[in-house]
Amino acid sequence: MNIIFLGEPDSPLIQYLQNGGDEIVVAADKIDMSFLDLHHPEFIISYGYRHILSADILGKYPNKAINLHISLLPWNRGADPNFWSFVENTPKGVTIHYLDEGIDTGDIIVQKEVKFSEHDTLRTSYLKLHEEIQVLFRKHWVNIRLGECSRIPQTCFCPIPLSHKSMDKEKLAFLLTDGWDTPVRILEEYAAETQLSTQFWRNC
Repeated sequence: MNIIFLGEPDSPLIQYLQNGGDEIVVAADKIDMSFLDLHHPEFIISYGYRHILSADILGKYPNKAINLHISLLPWNRGADPNFWSFVENTPKGVTIHYLDEGIDTGDIIVQKEVKFSEHDTLRTSYLKLHEEIQVLFRKHWVNIRLGECSRIPQTCFCPIPLSHKSMDKEKLAFLLTDGWDTPVRILEEYAAETQLSTQFWRNC
């Protein structure tokens, strides 16, 4: 299969796909229809890609464009999902979903909840989420490419924001006492002190 992989060129999933016989074209920059016309992909995989695909691209690949996101959607769409999952005390995990015109709003294919300990840091939790989503992808890729997978619409009526932009984290920069090595318990303590979200998401 000819696949466009949207993301970092050093992703271990690229080698996995190539080992399975797929032809891979990698793109980290924003693509357009001319790019697709040049490469004629049969499938699009987005993993760590920082751009939104246009409606005409998505319209051409309604069941052949997926995204790998390190949150338990519908919680923590958008930027810095790992950070916000601790700050807002929401469920944590990884999700593979179909792409649509929204930001991480497409139908869910498969997801997995991930637990962390008080000894985890933002760095260790981030790395664990990526390990988990790569395992999830390898486990389900054959069914996904054949279209023999589930497709569950995202539904949640939480009165808290489900999506964040990169700039949203700036107002909470004071929490990052050790940068990437900040213990997640510091973020969890902040969530408890401010009573962020805990009473809201349980009924979603």
